[in-house]
Amino acid sequence: MSSPSLSARSDAPAVATHAGLDGKRVAMVTFSSYPADPRPRRALEALRNQGMSVDLICLADDNTPRREVSSRLNVLRLPIQHRRGGILSYAYTYSTFILACTVILAIRALRRRYQLVYVHNMPDILVACALVPKLLGAKVILDQHDPMPELLTTIFSLREDSLSVRAMKWLEKWSIARANAVVTVNVACQRLFASRSCRSAKITVVMNTPDEKIFPVRPPVSQRSGNPETKRFVIMYHGSLVERNGLDLAIEALARVRESIPGAELRICGRKTPFLEKVLDDVRGRSLEPWVRYLGPKSLEGLVDEIEQCDVGIIPNQRNAFTEINTPTRIFEYLALGKPVIAPRARGICDYFNAGSLIFFELGDVQDLAKMIEYVSFHKAEVTEIVERGQEVYRDHSWPEERRRLTSLVADLC
Repeated sequence: MSSPSLSARSDAPAVATHAGLDGKRVAMVTFSSYPADPRPRRALEALRNQGMSVDLICLADDNTPRREVSSRLNVLRLPIQHRRGGILSYAYTYSTFILACTVILAIRALRRRYQLVYVHNMPDILVACALVPKLLGAKVILDQHDPMPELLTTIFSLREDSLSVRAMKWLEKWSIARANAVVTVNVACQRLFASRSCRSAKITVVMNTPDEKIFPVRPPVSQRSGNPETKRFVIMYHGSLVERNGLDLAIEALARVRESIPGAELRICGRKTPFLEKVLDDVRGRSLEPWVRYLGPKSLEGLVDEIEQCDVGIIPNQRNAFTEINTPTRIFEYLALGKPVIAPRARGICDYFNAGSLIFFELGDVQDLAKMIEYVSFHKAEVTEIVERGQEVYRDHSWPEERRRLTSLVADLC
């Protein structure tokens, strides 16, 4: 995945700073790559903009150096492969990363005396690497991107009362207890964690809304389906190419609307996975290749270019424990750029949007998804009004608002 240089990323506009944060040291740990993973990237840049110095430990990838140093940022990328597989595979890679981070932070904490350790899940137990800095006086934030028990039941089709899921719930509670404060992505997750792991007051919601420097708010533009030169209607999917996110539903929906929308095509962005290969085999078997384009992984900046070329974005999730509570960042990315988005009617989304501010389909229902794609194609004026109301919701949760909430929490802790 391509990425901008560190010097390009450091040109962030000035933001209001909190007294006392300038010059303080933060250790940040994430089992993902930087700058590809947007949530750690936004949190890191928010803290740097407050004058804090950040030491980041993350995963290496093929396109970035193992060590990278710039103004108030020191990145160490560990060469540990993150491969999707069975539970034992996850356990091995997580354990290796946790052990390495624990040793590195223990050594660094003796020399640098961090004021804050900011840990991103998954896994929850990654917070264990902050134990030595915490003993030396550092405060600890655990950022719960995803609830692991729900994700485990979804990925491995486990029963909620299975031993593995019960173990994940215990580890969640243990991990949250090790943190001074918890950050999570939406009110659905806040309710979930408060119901089984800690009091609600310990949890701050900082939503996964896009960086306004990369995704500036633009007015809705009319779809290009009526353009006599192209006669195309571009449907876009971007994100993780895994079964729970429903790319197979998107393919089926495309097949169903081809007769009513002859110019319909689906463009797909994301890292290649075994599930993607399975879906593309189905595309070839159904002779849909002319209308399905796989564009590969894109940087956040590259996604802007692709979204600008589409007529509608889709979130074609399957119904499962995880998608019921998830609020996909992709919704806000499409809305910010003035594009309509079709999203599932699920708790994590309906907490923020209603039928007047988003185009809903029934979670996991391919027939309803196809129906909504046709609606977007044939009702441009109504769709434009829905996008405008959706942008009002987005403005209430834009990244400057969410960033202010995060930096206020850090200032209170430090």
